[in-house]
Amino acid sequence: MRVLFLACLSPKTGNCTTAERIRNHIVAAGHICVLCDTKELGSASNMTSLITQEPGFDAALAIHLFKGGRHLLDTGVPFGVVFGGTDVNEDVKDDHKRAVMKRVLEKARFAVAFTEKLKEQAETLLACESKKIYVQPQGIETTVASHFSWRDFLHNTGVCTENLKDLRVFLLVCGLRRVKDPLYLLEAFSEWHIQNPMVILIIIGPKIDPVFTAEVEESVKRSVGVFLAAELSKEELHAAMQKSFTLVNSSLSEGMSAAILEAMDLGLPVLARDIPGNTAIIKHEVTGLLYSTPQEFVSMSKQLLNDRELQERMVRNGKNYIKTYHNLMKERITYQQLVESLH
Repeated sequence: MRVLFLACLSPKTGNCTTAERIRNHIVAAGHICVLCDTKELGSASNMTSLITQEPGFDAALAIHLFKGGRHLLDTGVPFGVVFGGTDVNEDVKDDHKRAVMKRVLEKARFAVAFTEKLKEQAETLLACESKKIYVQPQGIETTVASHFSWRDFLHNTGVCTENLKDLRVFLLVCGLRRVKDPLYLLEAFSEWHIQNPMVILIIIGPKIDPVFTAEVEESVKRSVGVFLAAELSKEELHAAMQKSFTLVNSSLSEGMSAAILEAMDLGLPVLARDIPGNTAIIKHEVTGLLYSTPQEFVSMSKQLLNDRELQERMVRNGKNYIKTYHNLMKERITYQQLVESLH
């Protein structure tokens, strides 16, 4: 079977990682899977020329109902969709987008939600029948670069200290766009750093929104204790995560944060903003810490620094959670069966 797969493929983003992983599942079943970036489908004619190319497509899949799914509405090819997160959390607030996404769900043979919460939201907000939506958490696999130099990474990021043993790095992994809100903790963290110079916040991720990236760069320059690191390969990023004290999430909205799940798999404590996408995968003080304000973040961070038992418990529980609910082979079987159902 020849499968067309539409997704937003900004390099080194969660969407791109998810798309490549799902494509690997489809290919492993013996199918041909052509992955296309939705950003390159500017007009209907582009989509038409893609869908009518020879050999043709037998089936299609898209991540994100609006960004991906809408392009499949009039193709005549049977398709399924994967919720992206912002489609159900943010785009439903726009009347036009909501109407389009309802049509996508009506025509789709199936839809995949990463969490039960996302499924419930889709059923309520987009009037989708429950039996059409399958819940499949993201499968997680981490690979750490063996050649990675932590000292060089810190030096290149602008961190000037020889005392690496006592340094506590809070690593905020996100694409630089507004929905990730990477500046949310900046002021509170800078104030804390002045009191305790051994705590620093490093923001790292691809520059997705150029205008917002410039804002972040300017704000970080004016702050103390907060740094903006250059992008790393996935393996190098995992190595940096492993060397950090904790993984930080400050997003306004999440579908299911791959960075949080990867941190758990790598044995890193997680401090995440208290939003639906995060509460679906984090149980407070069990698999991570959930904060609602920058002040609460600082308070919980201080608690974590001084409580070794809490650190170890969350790391242990996080690793067990990943093994139980984010098994890569379970995810592979689900997508292979769903794609087969499109034939």
